Amino acid sequence: MNLKQVIDQLIDERGLDRPVLETLVRQSMEAAYLKKYPNVTFAIHYDYATGQLLIEALKEVVPVVQDADKQVSLKKARFLFKDTQPGQTIKVPFEGTIGRVEVMHAKQLLAQKIKAIEATAVYNEFKDRRGEIIHGVFHKAQRGGFVVTLDDGTSAFLPSSHMSPLDRAVIGVSVRCLLFEVSADPLNEYQLILDRSSGDFVRKLMELEIPEIFEKIVQIKKIVRIAGYKSKVLVFSQDDNIDSVGTCVGIGGSRIKPILNEISGEKIDIIAESDSLEQFIKDALKPAHIDRVQMIDDQNARVWVDEEQRSYAIGKGGQNIALASRLVGLNIQLNQKDEQRHSASLPEGVDDTW
Repeated sequence: MNLKQVIDQLIDERGLDRPVLETLVRQSMEAAYLKKYPNVTFAIHYDYATGQLLIEALKEVVPVVQDADKQVSLKKARFLFKDTQPGQTIKVPFEGTIGRVEVMHAKQLLAQKIKAIEATAVYNEFKDRRGEIIHGVFHKAQRGGFVVTLDDGTSAFLPSSHMSPLDRAVIGVSVRCLLFEVSADPLNEYQLILDRSSGDFVRKLMELEIPEIFEKIVQIKKIVRIAGYKSKVLVFSQDDNIDSVGTCVGIGGSRIKPILNEISGEKIDIIAESDSLEQFIKDALKPAHIDRVQMIDDQNARVWVDEEQRSYAIGKGGQNIALASRLVGLNIQLNQKDEQRHSASLPEGVDDTW
């Protein structure tokens, strides 16, 4: 069986190490022979020069053969090796053949071994990069999401559930994603799961685009996000001379605009940390102007707004007040200035994002 061409092709296509691949081929063929001849102890060698497999069996030298699978006669052994003595174990050419079923078994086993090696290589390459922003190109649509080809050629999967409603996937167009999960074993074919909908994606974009955040001069304390609607980002700096919000926004929005473009125009409210809980709640409800804040208990707060500010405070579908509540860690109840009470609670199924 000439395997050289097969091995050379696999090396070109998969970039595998030749000695490793030759070992896998030998092991797979040994498994195929054992499938048909389970009682034989094989010694299989691959000859790179000829591309042939040398199939031999290990047998004990005996005067009279009682088990042809495990024994060879002294006469035949001495024909091969003239100084052979009874009781020795020698390698003798194996004359049996395998059929189509065994060959298919060998191919399947080889494919599994190659896939396992490639999976290990991918895991080792990316396991320490979880949480990083990585670059790729939309390759194809698939049930439940999109396959993204990374810059090094590795395939990753971006689930639809990890995309913003504003995202538009166009095949062949580049995309930036958060490396959300790295699995040692392929999950539904893919080891790398990507994300564009989490607060961590926004956090990493800000670290890339704003040097002071990357250098931790300005720090992000918390991010809450409803993908496709808005993110609220709580920032602070230990240096009183630094305007943490202005640093993030930049002159004329120069620093925040690239981030907004990456998330397809989704809004971002940047809020400075405050020593006053009341002021924190007011800032969290931006863009609404809040007249008054009252703490009800350690889990609830009540705020008053003018009628014209009420819709801004609540936001579309109650999402602005929901995000504000998550950011401050309190249930915020909204009252009109005339004391007529309006309350808004967190939408069902919305979890905190750190």
